[in-house]
Amino acid sequence: MLRSIFKNGAPLLALAGALITINAYGAEAPPIRIGMTVSSTGSFALASQSGARGVEVWVKDVNARGGIDVAGQKRKVELVKRDDRSDKQMVTRVYEGLVTDDKVDLVMAPFGSTLTAAAATVTERLNKFMMIWSAASDQLYQQGFKYSVSGTQMPVSKMLDASLGLADQLGIKKVAIVYSDEPFPSGLAEGGRERAKEKGMDVVMFERYPKGQKDFSTLLQKARASGAQAFIPTSYEGDLISMVRQMRQLNINFPYTFMVYASTPQFQAIGKDSDYIFSHTNYDPAINWKVNAGLDREQFAKAYTEAFPKAEFAPDFQTALAYGAGVITEEIIKKAGSLDASALKQASMDLSDKLTVVAGPYAIDERGMQLKMPFPVVQLMPGKGLVTVFPADVATSKPVYPIPAWQER
Repeated sequence: MLRSIFKNGAPLLALAGALITINAYGAEAPPIRIGMTVSSTGSFALASQSGARGVEVWVKDVNARGGIDVAGQKRKVELVKRDDRSDKQMVTRVYEGLVTDDKVDLVMAPFGSTLTAAAATVTERLNKFMMIWSAASDQLYQQGFKYSVSGTQMPVSKMLDASLGLADQLGIKKVAIVYSDEPFPSGLAEGGRERAKEKGMDVVMFERYPKGQKDFSTLLQKARASGAQAFIPTSYEGDLISMVRQMRQLNINFPYTFMVYASTPQFQAIGKDSDYIFSHTNYDPAINWKVNAGLDREQFAKAYTEAFPKAEFAPDFQTALAYGAGVITEEIIKKAGSLDASALKQASMDLSDKLTVVAGPYAIDERGMQLKMPFPVVQLMPGKGLVTVFPADVATSKPVYPIPAWQER
């Protein structure tokens, strides 16, 4: 725009000098530009958009407080969002554009391990710090990325600890695991298989299916034939919703069905078909961490309603993870006093095990892998919604086990 006003270099240089002088005397500093992609379509759309709203709550709160202190200067946050369409090829192009064209200072990762791994290849090459809020694949943190940190998402290898702990407590001995052929679901399945074996359970089915599959009838019938007491599909919301509907149509039921994304409002929107499914979350009225950074659960819920009064869905664990990652980003920037990627990574290490946000306690290893952020087990109860059932110190109800047959509900 300035080029269209000034036709030669001298006035432009004079204006630039004036702006520098004004800033030196206390005018509002330039914003911290944070890039992020959101999936408008594809298998990651629901989760991605849920997370984006969490980041937006954080940005609104930061700016209402005057911004982030960077080496003694308050700077507001400008969120630069682009669409990735759940496509990892598009992610690389878009993150390249965020850095080279939009001139962002740092980035929030896209949703999930698949897209985050693609984004990291770009941000590492361009020396930009990336805050991860959802990618949990252990493999991601074994690639030597220097400037990527998981703010709130615990590693996938440990994510099913609580669900299998409850299954063990219930006396379950046979487990069927099916998973989508993608990094996060695959890692979740592998971690679940190892945890099940450690507890002396027999994994009677462990089967992968291709991304984009819509008909799960053969998998479901095979799981039933295996004699599994626990059915644990590790997939995203769309697949899980289809599975539940097909289970009802085929009259297939398992005493214990655990689905990672069954705790989301999007999943619960399918109605009675979701009843009695077990899931997990770190965002629930029964889970109230003593935060020392950002808003607590009640404050966050209020801020979300104010920011999105017409939102189709209430906040879920993904919203809380993304909001918490934003809060941790703020603390890292303040600690570093800089937006340099190396300084931000060092600050992220210095703050490890010293912050607790709405999603839980923050702690990372030298690779940037999150070590904490536990997920208690919940069950979808008819007429009650999510009820925390495990572990005992946060449980508000006993689990309904076995899950009633379809005709008995």
